[in-house]
Amino acid sequence: MLVTIDKRGSISLPASLRKDLGFRPGTHFELSVEPGGGITLFPVEIYRSIKLSDSGISKIKEARESEPAAFPEWFARELADAGTDSE
Repeated sequence: MLVTIDKRGSISLPASLRKDLGFRPGTHFELSVEPGGGITLFPVEIYRSIKLSDSGISKIKEARESEPAAFPEWFARELADAGTDSE
């Protein structure tokens, strides 16, 4: 498939290819250059940053420093007694 770089440096992917691959406006890609000059594009999801207040950061720090939590005793009993639907 032949594509061309326009004067802004953009490459347009044909509509049929975008439709087949589910690419929509705003889709982000990770670009890598392979040995020999081949270009590979990997679609990636971008998640917005979340800014926490000082109180929120403090709570996260406190949780990280605490001991790992254990399952409640009732859950451990249920898990031990769990079977499959075929039993």
